[in-house]
Amino acid sequence: MSSILLLTTSPRPGSFSTQIAIELAERLQAANPAGALVHRDLTANPLPHMDGGFTTGIHKPAEGLNAAEAAALRLSDELVAEILAADTLVIGTAFINFNITSNLKSWIDYIGRVGKTFRYTASGPEGLAKGKKAYIVLASGGIYSEGPAASLDHATPYLKSVLTFIGITDVEVIRVEGVNRGADGAANAVTAARAQIARIAA
Repeated sequence: MSSILLLTTSPRPGSFSTQIAIELAERLQAANPAGALVHRDLTANPLPHMDGGFTTGIHKPAEGLNAAEAAALRLSDELVAEILAADTLVIGTAFINFNITSNLKSWIDYIGRVGKTFRYTASGPEGLAKGKKAYIVLASGGIYSEGPAASLDHATPYLKSVLTFIGITDVEVIRVEGVNRGADGAANAVTAARAQIARIAA
């Protein structure tokens, strides 16, 4: 049975990234209705930012954890279990100040666990979340896939680097870009994104 993990992260009402990410996840599930769809809405249920409880707890044995450390590691373990159980990831994020949303960064901080999602070997780091497909749905007011502003897109290379580091190398980006270029710009961006997810779902 396949499993889809859907992450939505945009704080914007009527978010284009959330809308398209949900549509993609639902179309993928419709193609395999026996599979599970787990939706973690990081806007409605934001994760706490990484703190001392987490950074100290990951270096202690279970019996040595205090209450704050144990709670932080339980949350991390839950998030890690979700990603390891999934065959497909759909990550929706707004483009905020040239990068991802802060709540998505918090999720990354919790799932980047040595011995869980990656390990160190004699030949270097090895990702442990292999064999998965990831889709990044990135919505932006301007055009960053090409042209003079392309160098300002730090979100796409960062997310690809993180996913590759934990073993997910099959990554496809669905851009919903130019949404601030008037009503036609937003409509055209959504139409292009929907055409891409239709090809994916087919």
